[in-house]
Amino acid sequence: MKNKDICFPQFRILSNGKSLYKIVNDRYFEEIQIIGTKRIRFEIHATHYPEMLKIQDLLANENNLFIEIDEQKWLEFQ
Repeated sequence: MKNKDICFPQFRILSNGKSLYKIVNDRYFEEIQIIGTKRIRFEIHATHYPEMLKIQDLLANENNLFIEIDEQKWLEFQ
């Protein structure tokens, strides 16, 4: 996969609807986890290899775990 061909930001939601992702670039993403009625927001700066792989997995979606969403859907959960 070549990230240079991807327009950022990209938005994804986990197929079970419990986590949303805003992928800003190939080294940074934001995640909103939904736990009951609470929303917890994380900012991840990918400095370690597992974090970099997470971003690649989000973008590639080879296992169909993530659904591409638009920015409006992301903003609904802010």
